[in-house]
Amino acid sequence: MATLYPELGFYALAGAPKSPGDIVTEVRQGEALGFGTGFISERFNIKEAATLCGAAAVASETLLIETAATNHNTRHPIVTASCATTMHRLTGGRFTLGLGRGIPLQLDALGLAHITTAQLEDFAGLMRRLWHGETVIGHDGPAGRYPFLRLDTSFDEQIRLGLVAFGPNSLALGGRVFDSVVLHTFFTDETLQRSVATVKRSAEQAGRDPAAVTVWSCYAVVGDHLPEAVRLKKTVGRLATYLQGYGDLLVATNQWDPAVLSNFRNDDLVRSIGGAIDAVATTAQLEHIATLLPDEWLAPAARGTAAQCAASVRRQRQLGADAVIMHGASPEELAPVVAAYGAVTPS
Repeated sequence: MATLYPELGFYALAGAPKSPGDIVTEVRQGEALGFGTGFISERFNIKEAATLCGAAAVASETLLIETAATNHNTRHPIVTASCATTMHRLTGGRFTLGLGRGIPLQLDALGLAHITTAQLEDFAGLMRRLWHGETVIGHDGPAGRYPFLRLDTSFDEQIRLGLVAFGPNSLALGGRVFDSVVLHTFFTDETLQRSVATVKRSAEQAGRDPAAVTVWSCYAVVGDHLPEAVRLKKTVGRLATYLQGYGDLLVATNQWDPAVLSNFRNDDLVRSIGGAIDAVATTAQLEHIATLLPDEWLAPAARGTAAQCAASVRRQRQLGADAVIMHGASPEELAPVVAAYGAVTPS
């Protein structure tokens, strides 16, 4: 099966799925449509990343599989390294271990320390040493203290590492150390260009080939072929959920007005919602929340007809992204957009 569009990706089980088993159908549909990469995000409910990666591996033949993301501090390094080598061999080299900082509020609730740039860099180094068969004795670094770490001295695995990056320090780390960088949804055009430039410049300064670091735009694709209530959930609901979790960072990164974020947080209805807005809010509640968000905050997304959405996806690459994740929708929902994309994009 040929991969028609290696520059396109999708998230399996986008949003709040009812069954993790849906990943099998979605991965097969995505591969048939010609997507290059299927991304798996982790939520601590029915979206545990290692299990889903295994399911995606056996359900696919050519699709690349990347976690985007899991957190390095929720598993012992040996467990994570072993998961990656298992996936690497199970898929014939189609796996990328993608890491991220996580959501501070969630880490606090779990009793875990906030993840730092130094920890991610140290952890990436540990992974590569273990994958190449090294025995690590007496490690004492930002990622932790470990008396003895080893997988198999015969290993010499070339496994890709990815990073979900947001702020300038993470972006620079991605260019310096990682093989792929996944940006965040609802980045403005200027933020996208600035982020790509930061990654590529950092790679070059580290003596790496900037072209060897793939920068993914994570771009919401919400076409008119979807019901209005669904579109509302995938735009207003999704952005509002990000503002719940790390609104200050997103607003600062996009250089938006922080007063709008303050008004959003202080709204009585927003304060009354117990959970992630995109998962629990009703259509009526989302319609109210939409009045709190400026059009410019919702603008960084592909909307309109399938052809218009496809054109918007292509423009992300024209702005500098190496590849584009069609975010927030299943392969079935994205099928008309992929068809329109393929109608004018050479495979």
